Amino acid sequence: MKGLTSNQKNSVLTSMAELIASERGAILKANKMDVENYSGEDIAMYDRLKVDDAKVDGMIVSLQQLIAAIDPVGKELYNFTHENGLKMTNKTAPFGTVLIIYESRPDVTVEAGGIAFKSGNKILLKGGKESLNSNLKIVELWHKALAENNISTNWVEYLNYNRTETQAFLEHPTQKVDLIVPRGGEKLIAFVKQYATCPVIVSGRGNNFVYVDTEADVEMALSVILNAKASKISACNALDKVLVNTNLINKESFVKTLIHKLLKHKVEILGDDEISKFENIAAFEDEAIWYEEFLDYKIVLGSVKNIDEAILKINIYGGGHSAVILTENKETAQYFMELVDSAAVYQNASTRFTDGGQFGLGGELAISTDKLHHRGPMGLQHLVTNKWYVYGNGQIR
Repeated sequence: MKGLTSNQKNSVLTSMAELIASERGAILKANKMDVENYSGEDIAMYDRLKVDDAKVDGMIVSLQQLIAAIDPVGKELYNFTHENGLKMTNKTAPFGTVLIIYESRPDVTVEAGGIAFKSGNKILLKGGKESLNSNLKIVELWHKALAENNISTNWVEYLNYNRTETQAFLEHPTQKVDLIVPRGGEKLIAFVKQYATCPVIVSGRGNNFVYVDTEADVEMALSVILNAKASKISACNALDKVLVNTNLINKESFVKTLIHKLLKHKVEILGDDEISKFENIAAFEDEAIWYEEFLDYKIVLGSVKNIDEAILKINIYGGGHSAVILTENKETAQYFMELVDSAAVYQNASTRFTDGGQFGLGGELAISTDKLHHRGPMGLQHLVTNKWYVYGNGQIR
């Protein structure tokens, strides 16, 4: 598709923000139908599905941030003049067509669509059946915004496919697809990776760890752990595992207090052989639980003898998303942060900050746990590839 100017892109995004504001009631009405039709027991799915005024406000803000952001297309990354006179320039360029397959979250239909459009990509949106009414209403607004600015509605396309149709499209796309981003649970990610015939960026899996070091501020540690676990259990940046150094001073008191506070938030607590000796903790039976992302009021507490054991455990079992060390020792923190293999590593802060908006990127398409071509929150500037422009006057090799 022919590229658009920054002014054209921003005009469409402005129209879309205005339409969402004026059609707020219609969006909420469509979402109410989805919520009432949802019969599942997955509380994380339900939390992501529900749209309220605050979420609509967030959709508008995400578009306003995109309007204010610098266009990422055509940015010069490198230039070189060959000894034979060839002038070579490397610039950012759109991928082309991006497919995002996601579950439950209608706000993704706004945010992902906006990021893809501003970065010059056509977006194919494949939402879940549970949010169909919400998604179709939002896509209708996208098409109105595009039409108002005399721009083809083909820039934003919704794939209303069931699982069989989606598999068929992944295996034999009816149009060129340059990049796929599955944004959801592990089953969705595995499904897409199994059948996709183009590059896939994995997003959505958390299984995040906190390590409590011997030099941790225990009051801070309690605050960070509770926020990371209980503030939004449906988020991929929520906490799943806590590792406590056995040499922590007053470890027993700390663990008892942590258990008490977690139980007040109705969090189910499982422990390893050492931690399960405490009251109100059940011992888990299968070591494979260390691999699990819960997206629920559930947590595993374990003990480690030292920081190296903590790092090894996180690198074996973690999802590559976010990991935290709680310590007042800067050298210890840096050692941990250098060696832990996660997209985001923290000292003395909650995993809940791993988010495009919180990282100053504005909205995010996804949070990548892959290493190619980008890792962590994928904002506007990351949904581009690069292209070489070579100018000559007859040079041959």
